[in-house]
Amino acid sequence: MSRTIIVSNRLPTKAHRTEEGLHFTPSEGGLATGLGSIYRADGNIWVGWPGLEVEDPEEQHAVTEELRNDSMAPVFLSQEEIQNFYEGFSNETLWPTFHYFSQYAVYEQSYWEAYVSVNEKFCRAILALAGPEDTIWVHDYQLLLLPQMLRQARPDSSIGFFLHIPFPSHELIRVLPWSKQLLEGMLGADLIGFHTYGYMRHFLSSVAQIIGYPSQNGLIEAGQRSVLVDAFPMGIDYDKYAQVAESPEARESEELYREATGDARVILSIDRLDYTKGIAERLRAYEQMLQLYPEWRERVTLLMLVVPSRDQVEKYKELKVEVDELVGRINSQYRTISWTPIQYFYRSFPLEHLSGLYRLAEVALVTPMRDGMNLVAKEFVASKGDQAGVLILSERAGAARELSDAIIINPTDTRELAEAMHEALVMPEDEQRLRMSNMQALVSQYNVYQWVKLFMDRLAYIKIKQQTLATETLGETAIQQMRTDFDKAQRRILFLDYDGTLVPFSKNPQHARPDDELRYLLSSLSADSRNRVVIISGRDRNTLFNWLGDLPVDFITEHGVWLRAAGEGEDWTMLQPLTDTWKKEIRPIMELLVSRTAGSFIEEKEYSLVWHYRRADLELGAVRARELTSHLNFLASNTDLQVLEGNKVVEIKNAGVNKGAAAARWLATYPADFVLAIGDDRTDEDTFQAMPEEAYTVKVGETGRSFARFHIRSHQDVRHTLRALL
Repeated sequence: MSRTIIVSNRLPTKAHRTEEGLHFTPSEGGLATGLGSIYRADGNIWVGWPGLEVEDPEEQHAVTEELRNDSMAPVFLSQEEIQNFYEGFSNETLWPTFHYFSQYAVYEQSYWEAYVSVNEKFCRAILALAGPEDTIWVHDYQLLLLPQMLRQARPDSSIGFFLHIPFPSHELIRVLPWSKQLLEGMLGADLIGFHTYGYMRHFLSSVAQIIGYPSQNGLIEAGQRSVLVDAFPMGIDYDKYAQVAESPEARESEELYREATGDARVILSIDRLDYTKGIAERLRAYEQMLQLYPEWRERVTLLMLVVPSRDQVEKYKELKVEVDELVGRINSQYRTISWTPIQYFYRSFPLEHLSGLYRLAEVALVTPMRDGMNLVAKEFVASKGDQAGVLILSERAGAARELSDAIIINPTDTRELAEAMHEALVMPEDEQRLRMSNMQALVSQYNVYQWVKLFMDRLAYIKIKQQTLATETLGETAIQQMRTDFDKAQRRILFLDYDGTLVPFSKNPQHARPDDELRYLLSSLSADSRNRVVIISGRDRNTLFNWLGDLPVDFITEHGVWLRAAGEGEDWTMLQPLTDTWKKEIRPIMELLVSRTAGSFIEEKEYSLVWHYRRADLELGAVRARELTSHLNFLASNTDLQVLEGNKVVEIKNAGVNKGAAAARWLATYPADFVLAIGDDRTDEDTFQAMPEEAYTVKVGETGRSFARFHIRSHQDVRHTLRALL
């Protein structure tokens, strides 16, 4: 029976060493809460570090047995691994880079080596547990290499990956000396999830710019596999927070804190100590509000909770000193005998106490400089019940893409944040309730269980899609069966692409003339009255007719624009009426690209324009092609134009006309008992999809990913296959 194996750096249970021995406590957090419904069911298991260095084998055994009873499996890390892998590469290299604080990033080779080593350790632990039918779901930035390691060991496994922090622009990712390895590691997954479309877009751009894999609608063609990339905004356990907020413990906490704050209105700030959270900027904005609106002095209190985090790291030590100094300065400047402007706590609180604070607060400040999602915002919304309240939210938190009824601010704009606090405090109660009600409806609907379901459903979808695109090699056994079916048939039709299929690619397209062997093969096949040979190509009709017009073959040219049956002289028909008036707007764009890319050139067909870069520098040409494709796709939106990417070419043409549509007309006009279609690039996928189920469809090239049933390596294999039919 298949299981789900969840993998994260830390387990949802933490191990502690006490005088009485080992002690285990649950980890609070959205991930542990959200996946609790999965990892304890149906034999599923959670793999991760138990949060404690355990060297003694007997103690390791004891930890393993204790965790096994709760559906968990530990990966033990040494102190050196914790220091170099977790505190080093994960949190001093990846964390600042991914949060746009690359000036804090440390590029240390020993950190990278430890990162690779620990990812390998996780891989071994998973392989010891996972069966071939199990689904593996890997989480977060500490394990970016793991999906590819698992893929190499288990090529057919179903593997998902989710990143819980932002994914930055490719300009930041490429600064990392190991950027390509990290991206390739993530691409080992079948499905890669992010909190927002923006992070997803950055990832797709990075893969295109750094590795060179194209994508379309979130689907990356990564060698012989398709990888789906999508956005899944993570939710919380809404009902849990709503119920805790109504509990006697939460209400008691609320009353206790109300007594301490008196009649002052409460603005709440809850964050882990981290430079990405904007804590210091928040304090300065609060100070500015007291300066701009002195009427709020002695009438409002900022209740600030800062949860200790990595306070032994120098940057965090400096931040702690800065926050302490700011709190001290603001309090000393504005405090009165009966009023303290900032109530500051440097420790963590249990959930019931947090819930009491959420209920107490009229305003919540969630203003990180950069954050993946930020579930505090959603916890505040869920805990308010039927109370009024205002959420002030940073535009750079993933939650801002959903909670549009919050007051959205730029966290670096101190004046804007100060004004937002004033706006929140004077907002009419009816408006507060309306905004809060709208946000509660959204947070309750898109909760953590919905997040899990959406991700797992999409993972199942991409596995099915991969299977539909899987091909097998056209070996001798398959060729013999093809020959048997060919001999039985009285009406046969062969759709043959030209460049890359019948002939190799040439840097100059005009040099790809048919050689004597090819002419012999086409002549011999078309000489049999039972055969209909169709040259189906993106080339212009004049070139193909000049080269092969003396042979009794049919032509479908310019990706289906022009059609001509054998024996019809020079009479050509169009698949449908077209116009070329759009060329005058598109041609200057392509000409500009030619001027910037030595070796590239434009080929003009009657109803399309093609930019060739086979003679250009390979890396530069690939970069320019992505630029051009992106620009043309933007221009082609809401028009009848279509952009095609081929082998070292980018073509723009009229939409609705393609090889598949033309091939379908040919099959309707000339019914056949045997159908063969061979092609090498994306445009030939339209042909394969138009073929009947029993047709022999063959993709030429290294990749085995196609709508074709079979694949072969080169034009030489194509000729070998055609010779077998003579």
